[in-house]
Amino acid sequence: MNRSQRTAAFIASRLASVALTIVGATLLLFLMVRLVPGDFTSVMLGPRATPELRAQITHDMGLDRNMIEQLWLFASRAATGNFGEDVVSRRPILDIVLDVIPNTLALAFSALALALIVGIPIGVIAALKPGSWLDSGLALLSISFITTPTLVVSVILFLIFAIGLHWLPVAGAGEPGDIADRLRHLILPSVALALGWVGYISRLVRAALLDTLAELHVRTMRAYGVSEYRIVGLYALKLALVPVVSILGIGLGDLIGSSVVVEIIFARSGIGSLIFNSIAQRNYPVVQACVVFIVAFYIVANLVVDMINALLDPRISGARR
Repeated sequence: MNRSQRTAAFIASRLASVALTIVGATLLLFLMVRLVPGDFTSVMLGPRATPELRAQITHDMGLDRNMIEQLWLFASRAATGNFGEDVVSRRPILDIVLDVIPNTLALAFSALALALIVGIPIGVIAALKPGSWLDSGLALLSISFITTPTLVVSVILFLIFAIGLHWLPVAGAGEPGDIADRLRHLILPSVALALGWVGYISRLVRAALLDTLAELHVRTMRAYGVSEYRIVGLYALKLALVPVVSILGIGLGDLIGSSVVVEIIFARSGIGSLIFNSIAQRNYPVVQACVVFIVAFYIVANLVVDMINALLDPRISGARR
């Protein structure tokens, strides 16, 4: 089997795995929501709701059917992108989710870009000075970034730069259509979300670059008088970035998941804040739709990364087929 056939077989197997994973995650989500104690309609409508209104909402949500019928209704609708109508706003749930997804994706991608832009140079500098005071200082800084919770970082940035210094907007996502204003509203949330991944990427780059620089052919290049910075810039860094590419899918999924805290603190409309508000209202159909989107995005992002790695390194497809 040649390289193209191995790559095609690997991609096909990953696509099948993605489909099964999404189906399994969707079914698990459905069962977990149904196991939550309490009456959905009573929490959503409050104690003053009439029995007639509760019965109507129960019927609209399909809760008056047995579990098998509810599962089939949910799975068949989810497969076509139809998550039903929100019983609170009377809008299609898909429209509600699609309204906020761009804000969350903008936050996640900007945080990931910031983590790469800052984390890679820190890792390179640390690898070029192993064992030095600079390496130790950057290691301490990176570990501090990794171990500091996103909640704490968000609150600190919010209090200092928004409340204290008034340099950046306090809350919101900015005026629609005003790119400059939306970018200003994106700075603090992106930094808060990216900080942990700055530390993680910097440590990953440092370790990978040190391993590459210790290889025999690199020592041979040094023996021929090739400068260290030329070796790093033209050869070693490219190999050291392969592990970084491998974790980009996981990074995006983690950033989207962590956006819940950031969006709540900075009062940004997004899928994280939508999940939080929907849980508070016991509006579980909206929660299910949001989680399905997050799971699907996470899995597809990792699939894309696997495909890129398989195309760049044929050993991956050959090992996993």
